[in-house]
Amino acid sequence: MDYTQIAYDVTDRIATITLDRPDRLNAFTFHMYEELVDAFDQTDADDDVRAVVMTGRGRGFCAGADLGRGGATFDATAAPAPDPETISSMTADGRHRDEGGLVSLRIFRSTKPVIAAFNGPAVGVGVTMTLPMDIRLAAESAKFGFVFARRGIVPEAASSWFLPRVVGISQAAEWTYTGRVFGPDEALAAGLVRSVHPDDELLPAAYELAREIADNTSGASVALTRAMLWRMLGESHPMAAHQLDSRAMTFMGASPDASEGVLSFLEKRPASFTMRPSTDLPDWYPWWTDPEF
Repeated sequence: MDYTQIAYDVTDRIATITLDRPDRLNAFTFHMYEELVDAFDQTDADDDVRAVVMTGRGRGFCAGADLGRGGATFDATAAPAPDPETISSMTADGRHRDEGGLVSLRIFRSTKPVIAAFNGPAVGVGVTMTLPMDIRLAAESAKFGFVFARRGIVPEAASSWFLPRVVGISQAAEWTYTGRVFGPDEALAAGLVRSVHPDDELLPAAYELAREIADNTSGASVALTRAMLWRMLGESHPMAAHQLDSRAMTFMGASPDASEGVLSFLEKRPASFTMRPSTDLPDWYPWWTDPEF
């Protein structure tokens, strides 16, 4: 796919996805949704990619949905029909599916860790689609807003599931009920972001974190760990984690990456992991699609 609303680059095993509509503060559109899903398909398929950093071009991360359609912006019944080749991804039982949610669910399925670098305001879908990302960093100029109730709509992008798990139910309730805009220090105190940086130090900090993952860990281990952490949030008893841990440890413990991890430590040298997340995960992955698991 040729990208027109995002930019995609891979350097030194780190993929950078940049929202690229700076004249519109990177406002979210149907085409941006399509391009983002395609970009995460690329990062999963490319075993040279070990981590993903997502940021925005210009002075904003993402201003939320593009409001160019005025009062009909959120009226799915009045929206232009999607291309016939993509309409199946936009419907379930004949019903419209939220594009922001389709992006969130695609990020949720990622086998690579995803880091958000908020270079400026992130409002509406501009913040909700980042909730399934693993780590979020903010520039001092960043602002956040779950403004849906102020627009007469509701939280989307599966954020009613993700947001309480990231910041807790009371904080999620306050932000979504009031719809107010808040700054990076409040986001940091609530755990929405991991750290706040001067604007010109944001991306270097994000890349330093991505580099630590890319240079020191097994891609197969990280892929399994990411899926285990996120999906255990929905389990009701730790026995589910114990059963999965046991199966994953049995598989990875006999793997070449486990052997390399131990030997490199004993020999005091950098590890050279060879397993590929695209082909070398266990045959029971993804276990959440298997009713017999």
